[in-house]
Amino acid sequence: MPVTSSDPKLDASLDANLAVALDALLAEQSVTRAAARLRTSPAAMSRTLARLRRVLQDPLLVRAGQAMVPTPRAEALRDEAAAVVRRLEALLTPSGGTDPATLRRTFTVQAADLVGAALAPGLLGLARRRAPGVSLRVLAEEWEAGPALREGRIDLEIGAIDHVDPETRVEELVTLRMAAGVRAGHPLAEGSLTPARLAAAEHVAVSRRGRLTGPLDAALADQGLSRRVSAVLPGHLAAMALAATGDVVCLVPTALPGEPPSPLSDAAHALGLRLLEIPLPLPPLTVGMAWHPRHTADGGHQWLRGAVRRVLRPPAGSGGAPARER
Repeated sequence: MPVTSSDPKLDASLDANLAVALDALLAEQSVTRAAARLRTSPAAMSRTLARLRRVLQDPLLVRAGQAMVPTPRAEALRDEAAAVVRRLEALLTPSGGTDPATLRRTFTVQAADLVGAALAPGLLGLARRRAPGVSLRVLAEEWEAGPALREGRIDLEIGAIDHVDPETRVEELVTLRMAAGVRAGHPLAEGSLTPARLAAAEHVAVSRRGRLTGPLDAALADQGLSRRVSAVLPGHLAAMALAATGDVVCLVPTALPGEPPSPLSDAAHALGLRLLEIPLPLPPLTVGMAWHPRHTADGGHQWLRGAVRRVLRPPAGSGGAPARER
């Protein structure tokens, strides 16, 4: 670790190893013992002592019979040399991890309304128990995630991650399917749900950009069918609320067969919606989280990512697919 010196009387460059060697020599007061302490040869340590003498313009250790004794300058430097070495060791030692109980941070997460509603109770519950100094701020999907993550405006993006920069870290959390959500007593809740009956019903769509069509329309078109979308809303929660009070159908993400229930369905259940299996091949919905790589090793951010996993990912051994990072 070369350090350029501005003093022309000193060597052109100083090495941090000199501080380590000085500490060992002053502590051991012996070239041989200092060499053993630093796992080097006595000859190499003698050369280092000679260099230190030139740099500091002081003998540092002088012969006194069979022993070596420190000079007054060496005595004055002993404690400072030891302190410098301790600081170097602390600086270059890997972090031992972060105690969640000591965290004092506000994390900003960007997510759709349904994801935020599913995350907030679980994350806040974990924070109360493990990290009481942590606060959570959930933002709507208003920014392009790549620049927002890069510039530190958000800590995590959670949702369907499909528009990331090359350096962005992405971890898949859970794969879901879409179900048809209807109020109790809706005509579709009685009898067998067919593509034709689904197409004939009145629908509410969800799109931040106001799009009228999506994967369900493509699947219906393959059957020679089309649906009528009477409203397009920007969020799933509003669509579910509309479906809970009227005869419209909304799409609700729910767990795959055999998987534990997903918290992304909790809002639909709370509104009393019936979730019906759609008799069409729809693409699955993969929910993941994305972050900038500068946060990968940060202890607080690691706690946040672990908490998100616990809330959204099926428990180990439940048969769910393991998360993949790319």
